[in-house]
Amino acid sequence: MNNLKIGIIGGSGMEDTQLIDSFKSKNITTSFGEPSSQLITGYIQNVPVNFISRHGVDHSISPSNVNYRANISCLKNEGCTHIIALTACGSLREKIQPGHFIFPDQFIDQTSKRKNTFFDADNVKHTSMGIPFSLDLRNCLIESCNLLGFDFHSSGTLITIEGPRFSTKAESLMFRSWGCDIINMSTVPEIILARELDMQYQSIGMVTDYDCWRENEEEVSMDKIYEVMANNVNNVKELIKDVIFRINRYYKGKNK
Repeated sequence: MNNLKIGIIGGSGMEDTQLIDSFKSKNITTSFGEPSSQLITGYIQNVPVNFISRHGVDHSISPSNVNYRANISCLKNEGCTHIIALTACGSLREKIQPGHFIFPDQFIDQTSKRKNTFFDADNVKHTSMGIPFSLDLRNCLIESCNLLGFDFHSSGTLITIEGPRFSTKAESLMFRSWGCDIINMSTVPEIILARELDMQYQSIGMVTDYDCWRENEEEVSMDKIYEVMANNVNNVKELIKDVIFRINRYYKGKNK
């Protein structure tokens, strides 16, 4: 794939000049408004990348108020073909421990306030969502984690709630009974919008807590989430570098 360009959607700490070569930032606007942050452009492993901070560089944008359509259309307009989306998530399973990575393959949508399509006027488009996440990207992530020795889970069902509040215990137990493995506030409608524009999308779930279903577990808080994420940020950067190398190699081999 000669036109491979990877969009990275993440949080603070990833705007790193040591991670991204030829680092530049620029202001972007779209027909859906402004994205959450400046667009950072550059290269990782000689592959062109574009980076957006989903909640703003100072985490000032609530999950419900993120302009997901502007973020995704911005990446599409810049020529991105694939999206790697970093997301903090709570675990709904004992074996999925804080500090682990997880690469979901299914999602359940429990949001209610968000613009979740580009096609809400007279240009209706029905988008297949049976297999929503990218198998190619997920396989590359699995290879990377095996090489790097990181604890990870190769699949799982993610549920996205509206937020910004966390779940009640009753909700958390209900989500477990539905077969959900992890919970977050950001994957939907991001993945839907990416699929509508024919972009491959895969989340890197960074497990930070056990939500509130677990007996005798302290309630989840942003301070605890930030602590786990800070301890894992170097692993995330190593994973990003390695997986982009593997994605590029995979598509070069596929096109021979």
